[in-house]
Amino acid sequence: MPQTTSDPQAMPCASCALRIKAEANPRRFLARLWKWHTTWCPGWKAYQQALQAQASAQQ
Repeated sequence: MPQTTSDPQAMPCASCALRIKAEANPRRFLARLWKWHTTWCPGWKAYQQALQAQASAQQ
């Protein structure tokens, strides 16, 4: 489900335990599962768009 907020830190992806563990050890199976999940997750795509919007607003 896409998030309605434009603040990336308020989105669940910002503090997702699965994402944090996957980024901590990118060679584990969990990291591969996370990478696969991000290819289709609408919440992750909204999170990435919010991060890009925030970065462009700061410039």
